[in-house]
Amino acid sequence: MRRTSCPARAPEAAHDRCRSHSTLVRRPRQSNTTKGKIPMNKNNSGVALVTGASSGIGRATAKALQGAGYRVFGTSRRAASDSTDGVTMLTCDVTDDAAVAKLVDEVLAKAGRIDLLVNNAGMGLLGAAEESSTAQAQALFDVNVFGVLRMTNAVLPTMRRQGKGRIVNLSSVQGFIPAPYFALYSSTKHAIEGYSESLDHELRPFGIRVVLVEPAYTRTSFEDNLARPDQLLDIYESARAGMNVVVGKAMEKGDAPEVVAKTVFAAATDPAPKRRYAAGKMARQVSFLRRFVPASAFDKSLRKQLGLPV
Repeated sequence: MRRTSCPARAPEAAHDRCRSHSTLVRRPRQSNTTKGKIPMNKNNSGVALVTGASSGIGRATAKALQGAGYRVFGTSRRAASDSTDGVTMLTCDVTDDAAVAKLVDEVLAKAGRIDLLVNNAGMGLLGAAEESSTAQAQALFDVNVFGVLRMTNAVLPTMRRQGKGRIVNLSSVQGFIPAPYFALYSSTKHAIEGYSESLDHELRPFGIRVVLVEPAYTRTSFEDNLARPDQLLDIYESARAGMNVVVGKAMEKGDAPEVVAKTVFAAATDPAPKRRYAAGKMARQVSFLRRFVPASAFDKSLRKQLGLPV
């Protein structure tokens, strides 16, 4: 679980000019249009764009990719320092079409290509589904689902021209199990699961792959930044308070963000990518149980662990 972020023409290749009666080789001076661009070679892994990179999983992922040889651009909704640990930070609100287009243009102007997109920006919401208005639910989907859609659509023309690309979408174990009192958040992750798996089939002919990373509880500021329902109902107060306690304890025992970042890196670089990657021991256990334990037994165990009447 997590907290919440125009294609440019590829630079023209420069050719050496050789004099017919000399071994001297002239190289044309680098033009302003190619300065700072990263060609793909054995010494670098390409250009990565990570949304929601100011803290938590996004920050850890950006640092891991930078350490592995990527030139990394990270985003945050609010202005941040231009560069953090070798990561170039840019401002972007993933709910704003114009801001997303501007972001991608800026990355292409600086680097000339985008090889990897990590859609990490997102937000959480804890409360009974009935306690949120339609407007609040729409706002959640605008970040967690349509934000991913905006970012993906913005980078695809460039990736198609390159003939390759990888998109890693941060989901959650709540994208494939029931999540009482996280129903709306869980539904956004279920949507991302279906979108990603379907999109991957559409993009394979262009050399582009889409994969999912599914963390469980992670030690980030997710709990502190959870949105609260905008129309609270007394009938759910006790259960909601109990769920807050459960989440707090689970977060304390959760994986470090670096564990998820390591999984993101694996998903980004796997030469034969899988559809989904469980991030951390708990996520792997939940994934296994969901697949092989009878539904009635899984349901009973889930309610027991969440402190709900069995």
